[in-house]
This record gives sequence, structure tokens and C-alpha cells, in this order.
Amino acid sequence: MFDALTKGFREAQNRLAGLTELTEANIKPALKEVRQSLLEADVELGVVKRFLAKVEEKALGDTVQTRIRHGGETHRVTAGEQFISICHSELVSMMSDEREPLVMAAIGITGIMMVGLQGSGKTTSSAKLARVLEKEGRKPLLVAADMQRPAAVEQLQILGEQLGIPVFNIPGASPVDICRAATAEARKLGCDVIIYDTAGRLAIDEPLMQELGQIKAAVSPQNVLFVIDAMIGQDAVQTARSFNERLGVTGVILTKLDGDARGGAALSVREVTGAPIAFIGLGETADKLERFRPEGMASRVLGMGDIVGLIQDFEEVVDKKKAEADAARLMSGEFTFEDFLEQVRMIQKMGSLKDLIDKIPEGEQISCFQN
Repeated sequence: MFDALTKGFREAQNRLAGLTELTEANIKPALKEVRQSLLEADVELGVVKRFLAKVEEKALGDTVQTRIRHGGETHRVTAGEQFISICHSELVSMMSDEREPLVMAAIGITGIMMVGLQGSGKTTSSAKLARVLEKEGRKPLLVAADMQRPAAVEQLQILGEQLGIPVFNIPGASPVDICRAATAEARKLGCDVIIYDTAGRLAIDEPLMQELGQIKAAVSPQNVLFVIDAMIGQDAVQTARSFNERLGVTGVILTKLDGDARGGAALSVREVTGAPIAFIGLGETADKLERFRPEGMASRVLGMGDIVGLIQDFEEVVDKKKAEADAARLMSGEFTFEDFLEQVRMIQKMGSLKDLIDKIPEGEQISCFQN
């Protein structure tokens, strides 16, 4: 999903390969490659300028150690590798936030208000978030407050039924009244989190913002999560800014990062809203919502993979005791074709093969296919 971004960083590294010092003369062409790839990936221009300025400031005059010792072995380091290390550090800094992406109430019920444009994946993200919180020991209630889009209530009810999570709605009532009444329903059911799935529009308009403002005033949620489609590119910046100015966004959910997204929104939205990226959506199924890790995202942008993310995907689907038994049978020569089929089905549960390969560092990808 980050091909456009990765290409520019790879070209920059190639330009600096073999050099032992980063100077103004050799870093300018490298920064030009990065600038071009960032703009092609729809990263907002102001964000691009600030990122490149920070990288240049740190890189200029950096004398690179040509050899370093790690783990008892000596490794050769190039200026290109040092440049990529600086870029990785700045990417992580750009997307990081010290605040918790979700604020949970110390006492009582935690409110999470989901906002965003129509088609951003807000309803499915609400259900996915409820599943994540339930796995963490919470008891969520989904509130179907999108009375504008046909079948929005039915969609959330179907998702809630599939996940075994209650969905609250009052047919014919206003979104504000539905959200206000949800608190009593949550207390009755013993729920400690309410997720409000609010209405969206094809574009930002005043009636939408007034309705969302009224809902926020009525329920006072601890969290206002802005759900944004990563594929909308530069438009993400203005949309994020508008929602933040009117509602005070506390966190961001990026959806559709498994599609043809060029990745620019992932780098822009944190700086524009000032709110942390809380989760990323990497598929349509209910299990495809991950807590955002800036280190993992930065590594994938640079083509370095995300081994930690890959391990987390594996742990989501694997039965540890069964895995140990399978390994023992394999070592003793008793591993059957049925066992092999089960392993293949387990890998399929982890998501698309393309997404899994993206999380493997490029060098390791080559080794895998050669073997």
C-alpha cells in the first residue's frame, strides 16, 4: 500500500550508497527523491516541507561510522543507511503521540463518538472497535444514530448480531434523542462503553456539523474518533481540519489501508489534527482493525516490513497448544496433509497474502521466495 512512498526512500538510499558522509551536495538529490514520492503519495505540502527540513537539519554534516559492532559482529554502514535511519526516526516522531489514543472513564461509562464522511467506513469501524474493546475485557454497546443513510441501522444491527454485541436504536427518533437515551440502556445491560455511530454526508455541510455538535453536547463523550478513508488523499487534510475545528477530534481511525491507498493520509492527518492515530483498518472483516503503531508504519513506509505487526497477526489466530503439538508431530515425521491444510487455513485467517508479505522486510521476502 506504500509503494509510492517506499520507491522514493529507496532511490534516495541508492544515491547515497557507498558514501561515508552526508553533505549538502549529496543530500539534496536524495531529499528531492523523497519529496517527489511524498507528493505523489498525496502527503500534504506543508507536512512534506516540515519533514524534509527536519531530515536535512539532522543529516547535514553527519559523519557516518563505516563500521559498527553489534552482537559481537562487525557491520559496514553507508551514508544511505544512516539517511534512512534519520528518516525512520522523523517518520516515527511525525506520527507519534504521547497521549493515550482512547481515554477510558475512571468511573462510569466511557463514551466514544464516531464521526466522519459517508463512505469512510464509520459503521464497520464502530463494530470492529467494539470487538477490539470486548477482547480487552470491556462490555460495549453500539448505538445506531445514523438516521440519514438508508439501511445504516440495519447494517450495524447485523454486525452487532454477528459479533454478539448489543445494538441500540429508537425507530423514528432523532439522532440526539437516540444517543441521549443510550446511557440508560447501557446501565440496564451492564455495559461500560458506548460507541455512537453518527451520520455522515458525502461532503461537509452545516446541518451535519450542527447535528454532531448537538450529540456531543448531549452525551459528553470522552472520545471523538474521526474515521477517514486513507484513499481520499489530499482531501483528507481539509476534511480532518474541518472536523477537528468543530468537534475537537481526540483520535483518528484510518480505514482502507489495505486497498490502493497511496499512504499520504497516514503521514498528514496526525500533524493536521494534532490528535493521535488510534487505529488502522486493513480489511472488511471484523478482525481487521489494529491499534496504530508509528514504528511499524514507519518501517513499512521505508520498505523495512513490520515484524512486530506480523507476530501480532499470528497470535490473533494461532492456538499455542495446538501449534506446539503440530511442531512435535512435524519433528517426529507424523505431520499429515490434513495438518498442512490446517496451517494454510490459519494463514488465510491472518488476511491477504499481499498484506502479510508487506510486513516482511524486503530482503527477507526475497529469501522466502528463493527458498
